[in-house]
Amino acid sequence: MGEEPDEPAVAPFKRRRFLASAAVAAGAPTAVAGPAQAAASQADMAAADVAAAEVAAAQAPAQAAAGLGSVARLMAVPEDSRGVAWLRSALQVAVGLELATIPPYLCGWWSVKDQRSEVARMIRRIVGDEMYHLGIVCNLLVAVGGRPQIKAAAPVYPGPLPGGVRAGVTVYLSGLTRPFVRDVMMAIEAPEVSLARSVQPSPTVGEFYEGMLGAFRAVRPDLATRGQVTQYIDTDELRPVRTLDDVEHAIEIIREQGEGTESSPTDSFSDDRPAHYYAFGEIYHGRELRETDDGWRFVGPPVPFPDVRPMAPVPVGGWRNTSAHVGGLLFRFDAMYSTVLDSLDAAWAGGGHRTLGAGIRTMRGLEKPAVELMETGIPGGRGTYGPQFRALRRPRR
Repeated sequence: MGEEPDEPAVAPFKRRRFLASAAVAAGAPTAVAGPAQAAASQADMAAADVAAAEVAAAQAPAQAAAGLGSVARLMAVPEDSRGVAWLRSALQVAVGLELATIPPYLCGWWSVKDQRSEVARMIRRIVGDEMYHLGIVCNLLVAVGGRPQIKAAAPVYPGPLPGGVRAGVTVYLSGLTRPFVRDVMMAIEAPEVSLARSVQPSPTVGEFYEGMLGAFRAVRPDLATRGQVTQYIDTDELRPVRTLDDVEHAIEIIREQGEGTESSPTDSFSDDRPAHYYAFGEIYHGRELRETDDGWRFVGPPVPFPDVRPMAPVPVGGWRNTSAHVGGLLFRFDAMYSTVLDSLDAAWAGGGHRTLGAGIRTMRGLEKPAVELMETGIPGGRGTYGPQFRALRRPRR
């Protein structure tokens, strides 16, 4: 995740609109299921069941903490009443949504032992995309006179997604397993077609972003560039949003790369990388996605599932009764994670690209204590520990 030049050149966005019809090929409510499901080990499935049961016991408080239903309330506001204040509220919810995806994806990535493997590279690319999306919504919020509250939006895992989207999806932290790919990664990124089959209706991310875009078009607010941040994030260049065309392009990027994609396989950006849902689908099914005579199917060349560190799902309430060594690692990680969040807050409060760059550098340092936790066995042979991603609050003076 790179640094930003003082005067960045304007470059075209490089992403592909990809494969909406493959949602039908994947064939499952909300998250994909299919032949590869049988390939998941019984231990993996048992771990996922334990995590789901623990979450159910604490679901009510977790939902309250996440502000369940806030997207539904925002979308219930008549379109002709969605002004600048509505946009600020909606964009702050979007900050929480984009931030919520990064910790589970990082856990999946760090758990892969061979970071040169195809799967590791795919997940790392998606982590970079999600950081880019977070930067986009923060710039949009600043453009309409708001200030992103990033640390305050940090979710607690396991729990629902912020804003009440993806009802029934529980986001937990775990090493990479096929159930984790299906139930967390693919469930977060599920496209509109697949969501339409959900037994439990709820607002979708795609609809939410479309509502924001509609409000921008209707209100046509003055867009302030002061306080927006310019930064290279991996291969993507985060730039200030200056015009309505910039707003439309920025929101399109988020929707087409990731959550809420509904584009056609025949439409594409200038590269050939699949939207996140389908990239995760290739990991889950163990095959690349290909167009066949009867639609898009995961029938291409093999995508071998990697050798991973067996990080167990983080339980409700976090790891308890740990050794002093593990407790120290957990605190060290959470302190560094909190520094990252503080840096992000400061970057969009006037600190600019240098502060954001410092936060990105600290974020890279999270991998070392995370991997050390993932290589420390839990007593009783139930896998290994892993990071909890808890935001430490500074004590009030």
